[in-house]
Amino acid sequence: MVFVQPDGSKQEVDAVDGQSVMQVARAGLVPGIVAECGGELSCATCHVFVGEPWSGLLPERSEEEADMLEVAAEEPTECSRLSCQVKFDAALDGMVVTVPKAQ
Repeated sequence: MVFVQPDGSKQEVDAVDGQSVMQVARAGLVPGIVAECGGELSCATCHVFVGEPWSGLLPERSEEEADMLEVAAEEPTECSRLSCQVKFDAALDGMVVTVPKAQ
């Protein structure tokens, strides 16, 4: 999985099937993924922008995730996801996610 910082720098991190993108980021010490709630879907500080074509491979956002994205520090887009709600699997190998400027 590749994490892109707001300045364009990239960090590649190994992911394991079943891990959330947030868990992958935290294990890889990716800056900008605060994850204050630890993945409990209650803070929106793990907001990321999922690149194409991977965003099209993900399940739809839950109503709870959509609600939390509304209070994210950076304006959400169609490709916005909470990284705690996206589970990695082999189909997502090479997935690129961009970390917002603010959480």
